[in-house]
Amino acid sequence: MIVTGDDFGVSIPVNEAITKAHQKGILTTTSLMVVAPASNDAVTRARSMPTLNVGLHLVLANGRPCLPPGKIPALVNAQGEFSSNQVTGGLRMFFLPGVRRQLEAEIRAQFEAFRETGLPLDHVNTHKHMHLHPTVLEMIIRIGKNYGMQAIRLPDERPLNALINSRKERIRRYALWLFLMPWVARMKKRLQANAIQYNDQVYGLHDSGHMHKETLVRILANLPTGLSEIYLHPATGRWDSIDP
Repeated sequence: MIVTGDDFGVSIPVNEAITKAHQKGILTTTSLMVVAPASNDAVTRARSMPTLNVGLHLVLANGRPCLPPGKIPALVNAQGEFSSNQVTGGLRMFFLPGVRRQLEAEIRAQFEAFRETGLPLDHVNTHKHMHLHPTVLEMIIRIGKNYGMQAIRLPDERPLNALINSRKERIRRYALWLFLMPWVARMKKRLQANAIQYNDQVYGLHDSGHMHKETLVRILANLPTGLSEIYLHPATGRWDSIDP
């Protein structure tokens, strides 16, 4: 089992929670946002905790880029931030060569920024699960090989009946799972073809932003066989949140 705290570096309260959860709890892994406001603090903390596995949390939506906005104008808005519209952004990444060139440059820049921390690269995943996008995934695979990438999160969360309390909730969870299934299946084939490790199932997708104690207890009591990853977004206090 892998227990991951995402968004390491996004704020001091998040960094504090991930530190505490690793030192006093069951959190084994974290995913670093290399250009987030508190990333330097996160790196300092990670260097003092050699038992904490740290990976790269690529940000390609709902955040700021690593490269200057002027170098990737097709990826950012007037404020120099990535779009929050994943549908429109995803279509542009797929169909427009100029967008793809800028996307590849940004992904490479974030890998390079992680390398400069000196931390071992445990894994790679993306904010908002953008690596389900075929174009993004292929770039991560190609670029990641040059940076020692060995594992990627597979966002495959088959609904656990123990977490479902209503018919409406059952429909919502199964609808999302079925919608993502072909993308997950394609991703799994590409990871296998490139000898990249991945988890068998993940928990935290359906309950993102709502991973309370009761939810965690239910998940832990009903884990299936195989390698499970539980991911969450802990914090010691309120902060100006970006979407999980």
